[in-house]
Amino acid sequence: MTSEKKKVFGLSFLSVFLWASAFPLTKVAQQQFTSIPLGFLRCTVAAIFLIIIGKCCHIRLPQKKHIPLFFVSGGLGFTGYMITFNTGILTLTSATSSIIIAVTPILTAIVASHLYKEKIKPIGWAAIAAAFIGVLILLLWEGVFSINIGLIWTVGAAIVFCGYNIMTRKLSAMGYNALEIVTYSMICGAILLGFWAGDGLHQLAGASVSHIIALIYLGALPSATAYFTWGKAMSYAERTSEVTNFMFVTPLLSTIMGFIILHEVPNAGTFIGGAIIIISIVVFNLKGK
Repeated sequence: MTSEKKKVFGLSFLSVFLWASAFPLTKVAQQQFTSIPLGFLRCTVAAIFLIIIGKCCHIRLPQKKHIPLFFVSGGLGFTGYMITFNTGILTLTSATSSIIIAVTPILTAIVASHLYKEKIKPIGWAAIAAAFIGVLILLLWEGVFSINIGLIWTVGAAIVFCGYNIMTRKLSAMGYNALEIVTYSMICGAILLGFWAGDGLHQLAGASVSHIIALIYLGALPSATAYFTWGKAMSYAERTSEVTNFMFVTPLLSTIMGFIILHEVPNAGTFIGGAIIIISIVVFNLKGK
């Protein structure tokens, strides 16, 4: 394995490991913080760390006329995502939540096919259909009249993050690099969540050391460092797929971490629906585009 390949492997795995850890550790943090104030605190910590990283990397300031676009990006990818994700995971296992979020690249591809006329092969559409069958299995496993509302919120999280991915593409085409986009989007997302700053700071004042550590971890590592290492991996890779294929292991890692940290045991519906979704995502990324 060449030096460049080792860098791609190491940085990509570190990124997905950190993202996977966010699922069980969000549930740990929610023992002290309520959903939206937690989102504000996590985005604020992440914004601070990204500003520090950005200063070290000498990122450019955004043009004034583009600031509204960063508010749209941050509103989707961080404000909207934190609200829907944190609310959804309250009643889900780490495994189920991570599997639903894993559908985001497929949603992004569907939107991009309409906006940018990117072609999806017939096998790709078949994979998309199979993935949504997997989602339906997750939704209806316990019966049509007992749908876990957390699944609906988490599907919403996947949808708003799809919107963030589309905005990222737009901002990238305007000349901004990955670190600039995530830094300014995160800052804007934290500002929009500022309505819950009072509740967040009040809960922070009464938090235990372990919950504060969980909060700082969520902001500094999955929300800030992982985006930075993901962008670096992309810069070293010859093909985008060398990096994005690592996302397939996120649900597996989050399931293992959920079991170790929270003693969560997914139900049979999670295994069956999750397997269909993950296989569909693999087929879509390898054969569908």
